Amino acid sequence: MTWLEVGLTVLAALIGMELFAWYAHKYIMHGWGWGWHRDHHEPHDNALEKNDLFAVVFGTINAAMYIYGALYWDALWWFAVGITLYGVIYTLVHDGLVHQRYFKWVPKKGYAKRLVQAHKLHHATIGKEGGVSFGFVFARDPQVLKAELKAQKEAGIAKVRESATPDRGAA
Repeated sequence: MTWLEVGLTVLAALIGMELFAWYAHKYIMHGWGWGWHRDHHEPHDNALEKNDLFAVVFGTINAAMYIYGALYWDALWWFAVGITLYGVIYTLVHDGLVHQRYFKWVPKKGYAKRLVQAHKLHHATIGKEGGVSFGFVFARDPQVLKAELKAQKEAGIAKVRESATPDRGAA
């Protein structure tokens, strides 16, 4: 592969992972995988969550992609690199910044603040039904998300917390 092909493959994997993460979060984690994801939406003091099992499953698939790619198909190996980079970004942004599992910093402005606000609104619902902002790196305008939550509450689709202050203070 040329370096241009490598770069485009890694970039495609990064972008594709945000799309996959949105889908997996909305339809797997808030669907049939709720048993693992539920504790992520409930206050607790544990260092680990059942939700972390998703990282183990997806990480195992990614490791298999590295192995298969190294043995049979270079492009798959580079695709796995893009997935790994997305995983690093995800853990720093979602677990680190938003949920403050690794460091304590609450952004006061800019896109980082928007990410935190969007994810707080995601955690504003009680249970797996309804909700907004299922992506992890792309965050829509919090005002639009608030309006969607209000509409879901009025339609009886989502049960929304009166206080949108989620678990662990920042998420």
